[in-house]
Amino acid sequence: MPDEKDQESVIDDVTALAKGLKTTLGEFFSPVVTTMYPEEKSPRAERYRGRHYLRRYDNGLERCIGCELCAAACPVGCILVIAAENTEEKQVSPGERYAKTYEINMLRCIFCGYCEDACPVQAIVLGPEYEMSDVSREKFIFTKEKLLEPLPPDVEARLKSKEQK
Repeated sequence: MPDEKDQESVIDDVTALAKGLKTTLGEFFSPVVTTMYPEEKSPRAERYRGRHYLRRYDNGLERCIGCELCAAACPVGCILVIAAENTEEKQVSPGERYAKTYEINMLRCIFCGYCEDACPVQAIVLGPEYEMSDVSREKFIFTKEKLLEPLPPDVEARLKSKEQK
């Protein structure tokens, strides 16, 4: 004849089984929430840190002054900045210097945002874009040309008119 200890053990097991079934059946009958990914994108938080962008001023000049503070603040060392001097003939940024080379190795980046915080002129920002897949490792080294925002339309039109003259 089973003793009291065995009966308590069986009751505990049946109770645990009933709790598990309750959870399973509760999920089975709840409405399905599926995001059809490529067509529908899930919303991102307001402060989400995704792809990097190098910003420009409204007059078309680059904000980056080549101070290399972003590279110094990066904990994984994925940013390379090589500065050069602005000349009267070639004014790239409003300061004395500009970033001749600006590269970010996106495979090493941990999207911490320290580069954004360290920049004194808010030249580098992390945007909401998160779709950055590719088949080649070399394409994940974002150069200055890939990072720079496009020129404002009025500045681009002014530059084209100067070239035509």
